[in-house]
Amino acid sequence: MIDVHCHLEQPDYKVDRDAVVLRCKQQLDAVITSCVSPEHLDSSLLLVTRHSGFVFASASLHPAYVKTVTPQMCDLYVERLRLNQDSLVAIGETGLDYNWVKNDDWRKKQQQLFSKMIDLSVELQLPLVIHSRDAIADTLELLEERSIPQVHMHMLTKHAFLKRILDNGWFISVNTLLLRSKEIRKIVRDCPLEFLMLETDSPWLGLNEDGAIRSKYEVRNEPISVKLVAQRVAEIKKVSIDEVNQITTNNANSFFNLGLKSLSFS
Repeated sequence: MIDVHCHLEQPDYKVDRDAVVLRCKQQLDAVITSCVSPEHLDSSLLLVTRHSGFVFASASLHPAYVKTVTPQMCDLYVERLRLNQDSLVAIGETGLDYNWVKNDDWRKKQQQLFSKMIDLSVELQLPLVIHSRDAIADTLELLEERSIPQVHMHMLTKHAFLKRILDNGWFISVNTLLLRSKEIRKIVRDCPLEFLMLETDSPWLGLNEDGAIRSKYEVRNEPISVKLVAQRVAEIKKVSIDEVNQITTNNANSFFNLGLKSLSFS
């Protein structure tokens, strides 16, 4: 089983990061940590080096940073990504987030930043990991304009766009929000397993003892909770968890070109 989207570089794991990775190694086949800002790139690359073949990394600039990262800082970061492309399996998460940015001018700047990251993915021939919040129509339009072939829609929450995404041959992933969201359950119901992957978005979306989702400040999430996501997917699809495990793991291994040879499907 693979958690295709978590954030192990976050300071929430500072005191026990190695212990968290060890727990993951005992239960999962791999994890993909997503670096979303320049300040976390070194930590992400170190994780890939220290846990080669198990921890993989995607990297980009999250749209929420559009107001704080200058164009010069962005250019330097992009150059660092180029220099470290062999340590990356994707560009992302990147995209649009209109929840935090209401002003039209800043939304245009987000779109320009997104376009820059699309350019980088094309240049490096790496898949894109997409973040889209309250902006999915614009996000899909930008991707379709460029005919981007390899797209992973991280944490899709809008069922209305599922068919459009699948028609493009793109993949989606779901996380612990599936445990409480009827909309995401519909997405899982109608998405073929062949286009589905599993994630946690750790350290966010942690669960307390009664299964309720809490903020990361109350309950820190970890990649191993991807097993709970797989179990719920199996229930919705009315298949075994082994089938969910095998198909979604193979999806991730192939999509991100992880090169994993020995996978556990039991």
